[in-house]
Amino acid sequence: MRALLFAATAILWGSSAIVTGQQAISGAPEVSVGYRMALVSLVMFGWSFATGRKVGLRWKDGPWVVLQGVLFFGLAFITFYHSTRLISSGIAALILSTSSLFAALVGWLFLSMPVTARMVAGIVCGVAGLAVIALPQLAVLTSNALTLAGVALALAAAACTGCGTVVAMRNQRAGIPIVVLIGWAALFGALFAFALALFGGMSFRVDMSAAYLAGLAYLALIASCVTFFMYFSLVQRIGAASASYTLALLPVVALLLSAAFENLIIDSYVLSGAAAVLLGNVLVLSDQQQRRVSAPAPVKEIAS
Repeated sequence: MRALLFAATAILWGSSAIVTGQQAISGAPEVSVGYRMALVSLVMFGWSFATGRKVGLRWKDGPWVVLQGVLFFGLAFITFYHSTRLISSGIAALILSTSSLFAALVGWLFLSMPVTARMVAGIVCGVAGLAVIALPQLAVLTSNALTLAGVALALAAAACTGCGTVVAMRNQRAGIPIVVLIGWAALFGALFAFALALFGGMSFRVDMSAAYLAGLAYLALIASCVTFFMYFSLVQRIGAASASYTLALLPVVALLLSAAFENLIIDSYVLSGAAAVLLGNVLVLSDQQQRRVSAPAPVKEIAS
């Protein structure tokens, strides 16, 4: 089950890279992210009500859920959307894959999560493989202010994703059901994105073309609702650092899609890099195979 969740999360999230790039140039990223997360929240709350699940939060958990929403569902996506306007989505996804390093570091510092040598070796191996894959693209990037800004924004997205993943693990340890947690966190992420757009004087109008609306629906329903549920299930099963490693596969999926739809040539760089990523994957998952993060059983009722 863990392997299936891992693969499905990576494939669905990786397939969203091309769509994200198209959405980012169709209006203010803050507005697009806001609408996307609002739709995610609506679907998750709708599912919770339909299944009779209580959606209330305890007061002590509220600030942590807000923090998760701002970091993971707000800042991480906004900065990533902006980065794809300045650099290619493949390079941005490559940089985003370093979120596993941020998750491991933050988890070790604040939640006493063990970080073994094998896990570090696996993560480094995976990131190195992605670097090999992207080397031809990196070689042709022009060193200018816009490119550097795009790299900085992608790194910010990676940091926010890693930190938000660790906060999500804290929230799941508190017994908040995944569907409820995603619903609230996505709502807070949407409110944060809309607040930035409002204070920035941005227009809340978006492209009403069929392509944009279809892309928004795909990103919100498939690449968000379905994928977030699987991703945070992985966080609960194998830990924050290992779950974040699914992001290391995003550029691989994006490059394979480019080969299918954008005539990308699969050369020795791609093959050797993919081999390194798979090796890193094996190292990380084998390290976690006999060890689960201890967490209390989900509470049956959460105070309103």
